[in-house]
Amino acid sequence: MSGEHTQRESGALGWTLFVVGFVGALFVGWVVFPKLLYSTQQQPLNFNHAVHMENDMACEDCHGFREDGSYVGIPQVEKCAECHEEPMTESEAEAKLVTEFVEPGKEIPWLSYTRQPDNVFFSHAAHVLMAEMECTSCHRDASQEEETPPVQVNRLTGYPKGIMKMYKCEDCHARASVHNGCDVCHK
Repeated sequence: MSGEHTQRESGALGWTLFVVGFVGALFVGWVVFPKLLYSTQQQPLNFNHAVHMENDMACEDCHGFREDGSYVGIPQVEKCAECHEEPMTESEAEAKLVTEFVEPGKEIPWLSYTRQPDNVFFSHAAHVLMAEMECTSCHRDASQEEETPPVQVNRLTGYPKGIMKMYKCEDCHARASVHNGCDVCHK
């Protein structure tokens, strides 16, 4: 009788330890590990996308294509200077833009949210101009953002958390019946 009772207690203790260990492992895997894996970095300057959109600007006004068809990506400071040679508002961010970057002609060291690995070739022209895809098909919709969100960077790879994942490209290509071979995106 006493041996049977001890065996039941031992079984209950085993299950309890298993559940505690399992929940602990889930917590570490889903909560602790991601916080350790990614560092959070602030942009050098706050950029208010919403105020620019309120002034009838479009994404392509700053993130457009050059005359040779190549994509601008993050605009250079000379593009900002076209409107902000002098401050237009009382905004601290705009004052910083003008005094620290526009006046000295110094490029803003923006951090990329979607920097791709060196072995990946992504043509904005093929996607935006030829396939007529919206920017938000791949990028977050920043049009209503008043604050520039921080960039989370993987401490091991150095790539941002927002990097476009290959499975998303493959899925979109498959849905659009576009060639999905390795050489389409990889050099």
